[in-house]
Amino acid sequence: MNNNSQMLKGILEGCILQIINKKTETYGYEIVSEIQKYGFKAVSEGTIYPLLTRLQKGGLLNSIKKPSPLGPNRKYYSITNDGLNELQDFKETWIELNILVSNILD
Repeated sequence: MNNNSQMLKGILEGCILQIINKKTETYGYEIVSEIQKYGFKAVSEGTIYPLLTRLQKGGLLNSIKKPSPLGPNRKYYSITNDGLNELQDFKETWIELNILVSNILD
């Protein structure tokens, strides 16, 4: 039963929305660094960038390219109103699932 990747992707989407919501606007590498700072050490840019694309295509994120002090332009992401609603739904679902699973595992 090693299907952790699908579960992790769903959880990471909620985490990405929260990170962007807290920062108002941020770029991909900064999101990866933040995710890793919270202990998701195995999560790489190759995992995060497709999720950012999916969230943007789903209307949950906006993006804008801005100059970078270190090279090519960076794509900065911000959360949309739909993204805020999705984040709220994620939080409520996470709290409920966490309680239910914890009850079973205890």
